[in-house]
Amino acid sequence: MTKKFKILLAISYSLILFVFLYLIFSNIQISRINDFSYYKEIQLNLEAFIGKNIYINLVYFSIFSIIWVTLLGFGSPLTIISGILFGKWIGTLISLISISVGALILYSITDYFFKDLIKIILKNKFEKYIQIFKKNEFFYFFIYRFAGGLGLPFFLQNTVPVIFRMKKNNYFFASFFGFVPGFFIFNTIGSGLSDFIKQSDNFSMIKLISTAEVYLPILMFICLILVSVILKKIFFNVRN
Repeated sequence: MTKKFKILLAISYSLILFVFLYLIFSNIQISRINDFSYYKEIQLNLEAFIGKNIYINLVYFSIFSIIWVTLLGFGSPLTIISGILFGKWIGTLISLISISVGALILYSITDYFFKDLIKIILKNKFEKYIQIFKKNEFFYFFIYRFAGGLGLPFFLQNTVPVIFRMKKNNYFFASFFGFVPGFFIFNTIGSGLSDFIKQSDNFSMIKLISTAEVYLPILMFICLILVSVILKKIFFNVRN
């Protein structure tokens, strides 16, 4: 059963990735790839399409994001895309809800089907953190999310709590609130890129990074990294 589920998961992920990439590249005009006005057209068309029925498009994006994260997809690209499509505020909210739900589903699936495998792979590496999380799983998992998951790839961040059998409600809400700073920053970057494309007549890297809507969230991201390093040293500096 476990082996069949792994195969099904791999096929599903590959199929969704293929469809997603096909939909993107089938609508791209390769001959205009270096034409900045082409990106302006894409941005305006996206804005018009989203604006026709924003609620339906929010549902579509949410469903896609949940499936994507459940099938081991990365979270950061989704947060930038949601900022481009919906702006920093709505984008932050919809990505928080969708990715938190997707992470919870992945955690639940892993806990049910792959619990023993995860323990074999990760328990020795993270055994020193188990007692820390058990002291107050909500608080420490919130810090863990806030601090970027101790540098782990996103899908591993989502499955590590299987080791200490975290409660699902604590998992969801600690993830949701822990994601807020990082998701807001990435959505703000996405929104800034969207505004830059709409307002500029030609592309200039210097002009892009000197735009307040872009450089401010980048500075915020740098600050978040520094804060994350400090939090790791304070809460997860466990000696072997």
